[in-house]
Amino acid sequence: MSGIEILNIFGFDVEEEPVSIYPYSPVYRVKYGDQDVVIKRTQSRAESVMSYTNMLKDKGINVVTPVKLQVDNPQKYEDTNYVVYPFIEGQKYSGKDNEIYEAGKMLGQIHSYSPVSNEYNLLEYDVYDFNEEEVEESMEAIIQHAEKAGISIDPGLKTKLLGSVANQQEFYDAELPHVATPHDFKANNLVLIPEPYLIDPDNAGWIPRIFDLALALLLFHNEHEEAPDQVFTIDEWEIFILGYKEYIVLTDQEKVFWEKAKQHVFLDEVMWLMAEYEEDWQKTSQQKLFMSLTHFMRDSANYRL
Repeated sequence: MSGIEILNIFGFDVEEEPVSIYPYSPVYRVKYGDQDVVIKRTQSRAESVMSYTNMLKDKGINVVTPVKLQVDNPQKYEDTNYVVYPFIEGQKYSGKDNEIYEAGKMLGQIHSYSPVSNEYNLLEYDVYDFNEEEVEESMEAIIQHAEKAGISIDPGLKTKLLGSVANQQEFYDAELPHVATPHDFKANNLVLIPEPYLIDPDNAGWIPRIFDLALALLLFHNEHEEAPDQVFTIDEWEIFILGYKEYIVLTDQEKVFWEKAKQHVFLDEVMWLMAEYEEDWQKTSQQKLFMSLTHFMRDSANYRL
């Protein structure tokens, strides 16, 4: 896939292959008139995401929306959708209490503006089909990666994840409150100006609300150089939730399912991350984060709603 060709479809005349500013996927920063913009992938339901994020912006949420160009934006190239967003200048998250509080408030605001039904036609969460074989295979890979890094994995992690497999039908039948949400709410996707500004809403979907909260708890510090190399402490999580609850009142049903929700989201979002990216186990910060996540799974009862 050529970065030149991707830029050309949006009318950017470049002759040299651009260099991505993000190591995990193509994200190109270029000039458009007197402003800097970024060109990046978005999901298959691109128009749905743009309609949803435009609504958030209209409500006063700091979130990127497509730049107005002389051509369509977003566009499809070789079965992949790309979008041009403004480049947002600002400070990076550093783990300060006020930053955590403001982030919690922002996610609460975003959830509060969700419609009661999936009227934006966002991708619906449907990952309730994990099986024990998948856990066994993933844990084997995780143990191998950890051993190469000189680390041992608590065998209790595998036991906990195998137990989580049994909860999936219960979640499927529960009809938990769902929200439209960016579903990738983490420090790496926020710029502080000084209020949080969401720069990557492209994973937006229609998701159980507590799953989105659990994802923020588990992976808020993932892939971020300035963030602490561990999950939120209990005190930090309480600060995040305090901000979140300025806008959202969680149901008794959600509180009952919360402990199992943390385990399910680990199964869905964290297990594959630890299993698929062997190179991350050789990076000190990611290695420490992964170990923090395994300790979290051993006992997360004090991370309450």
